[in-house]
Amino acid sequence: MNTPLAKSLSVLLHPLLMPTLLLGMLFFTTPAVVGVDMFSPPIRLTLLGFVGMTTFVIPALGIYYLYRAGYIQSLHLDNLADRRLPYFITVLLYGFATYFFRYQLAQLSELAPQISIVLASVTVSIALVAIISLNWKISAHGTGFGGLLGATFGIVIKFGEHILLYPLLGLIVLGGLLMSARLHLNAHTPAQISAGVLLGLVVSLATVWWFV
Repeated sequence: MNTPLAKSLSVLLHPLLMPTLLLGMLFFTTPAVVGVDMFSPPIRLTLLGFVGMTTFVIPALGIYYLYRAGYIQSLHLDNLADRRLPYFITVLLYGFATYFFRYQLAQLSELAPQISIVLASVTVSIALVAIISLNWKISAHGTGFGGLLGATFGIVIKFGEHILLYPLLGLIVLGGLLMSARLHLNAHTPAQISAGVLLGLVVSLATVWWFV
C-alpha cells in the first residue's frame, strides 16, 4: 500500500465519522431497526446531518482549535500527550450529543430511542480509549471501525437483517485496508490496532444485543 492511499483511508474513515456512517447505513437499509421507518428519506437525511454535525463537525473543529491555539502539536494526535485533551473534550461533546438526542428531542427519542443508544455506546468507547490512552496508544481508528463492524454484525444476528450481509462483507474488506494503512503509516503497532478493534467490537455488539 502506498502512502497517499494510506493517508486517504485514514482521513476518509476517521473515527469521528463512524457514528454518521453507521446510522446512515441503518437509516436507509434497515430503518425499522433504528425506529426511523416512519420518516421520509428527506427527514432521515436531516437527522443524519444533525448527527454528523454533533459527532463529527463540532468535535473536529474543537480539535483544530486546540491545534491552532498550540495546545496540541499535531492534528494526527501522534503522541499520548496530544491525545489527552482532545479525547476528553470529545467525550464531553459526545456525551452532550447523547443527552440532547435522548432528553431534548423527547418526541424523537420516543419514536427512535436507538439513536441515542448508539451514540451512548460510541461515547463509552471513546471514554475507554481516552482512559487507555493515558498510558498506551490504543488505536482510535481500530476502535471506531470495530464499533461499526460490531453493530452491523449484531443487527444481522439479532434481527436477521440479511440485507446487511453484503455491506458487512464490504466493511470487513474496508476495515482490513484501513488497519493495513495505519500499520503502513507507522501510526500503531499490530497490538494497538487489534486492541482497538476488539474494544469497538465488544462495546457495540453488547449494546446491540442488550439495548437495541
